[in-house]
Amino acid sequence: MNKTFKIYAVIFIIVMVILALLEVNKKETTDWRKTFDRNEKSPFGLFVFSNEAKDLFKGNLKKVEQAPYEYYNQYKKEPHNIVLIENNIDKESWKKILDQVAKGSDAMLMASRMPKQISDTIGYYDSEISFEEENVLKLTDKKYQNDFIKLDKFPSGRGFSFIKPGVVVLGKTVEKKNADQANFIKIKFGKGNIYAHSEPLFLTNYYLLKPGNVKYAQDVFSYLPDRETLWFVENNSKTSRFFMRFILSNPALKYAWWIFLGGLVLFIFFNAKRKQRIVPVIEPLRNTSVDFVKSIGNLYLQEGDFHDMMAKKAQYFLNKVRIDLLIDTQDLDTDFAKKLQLKTGKPMEIINEAISLIKRAQDPYAQVMKEDLARINKLLDDILK
Repeated sequence: MNKTFKIYAVIFIIVMVILALLEVNKKETTDWRKTFDRNEKSPFGLFVFSNEAKDLFKGNLKKVEQAPYEYYNQYKKEPHNIVLIENNIDKESWKKILDQVAKGSDAMLMASRMPKQISDTIGYYDSEISFEEENVLKLTDKKYQNDFIKLDKFPSGRGFSFIKPGVVVLGKTVEKKNADQANFIKIKFGKGNIYAHSEPLFLTNYYLLKPGNVKYAQDVFSYLPDRETLWFVENNSKTSRFFMRFILSNPALKYAWWIFLGGLVLFIFFNAKRKQRIVPVIEPLRNTSVDFVKSIGNLYLQEGDFHDMMAKKAQYFLNKVRIDLLIDTQDLDTDFAKKLQLKTGKPMEIINEAISLIKRAQDPYAQVMKEDLARINKLLDDILK
């Protein structure tokens, strides 16, 4: 086991121990926000009601995720029931709902703050009627006198005041220090009825799970006829589409994800230190001898000094003869010509012509043409082949 691996192992164990201690000592926090979300299991969500609503309405409940305006433009409905619980509904959708009620449908509206379109249309005013931390919801009908619900966690304290004639009070908020205030009313509208309840909190998980509280909810909805009921719910497509939402919403997966990211960062950090820097590629030095010779040759050619070039060629040739052929080149006479012919095997005519040109190259006063330079260059190269 090398040293680097040991470091990784120690760091990983330390991180795991810290996370374990945090998990053990972590205090569960309760989300007391009034979300009224049918999928939310927090105290003030509607998860329990959403699951039990089918039995509450005897199988006649349909959850609609479309806005009422879109739904009623798409479907023509016979008289039915409409349920709305703390919905954010646009003005045109309210017009569609009121139009359905006028034709014989019944609407059950449950909201701590009633929309102005509804209050102005049916004639009542909702306001804050209580500032107590606890109150009791009761129905006015004598047959429901024994069914009530006690709100001991964040009641809205809202109700209805300045009620116009024709509005029937079905439920009240009862307090010890204050007079009873209306919180559940019924209004005749066209051929149908509108039921408005100002305290939807009794439908949340926290209260429905308490013994006996379900009966109050059953009593409230018993005012609706036994027929098809449409519950307009918030569209779940508005929820986050972040690809990590499932992992981050699950504590175990969330911790695993953060451990993975931490380990990846540590791996990159330590691994990067071990990597050698990139060795730059050094190109080898180029052999520029040929280029140099070409440059010198071009220089002589441009200057037109054929005599000097011819002399250097002759000097180079004689040097090669002395070194390679071991022939003395001090005297370029007949004896030299014979030895060169014997060593190279070239015809005597070529040998004699080459010697003649060499002598001309060595004579500083001789006239040399371009053709002479080309001829001596060819003859000397042929002899040394």
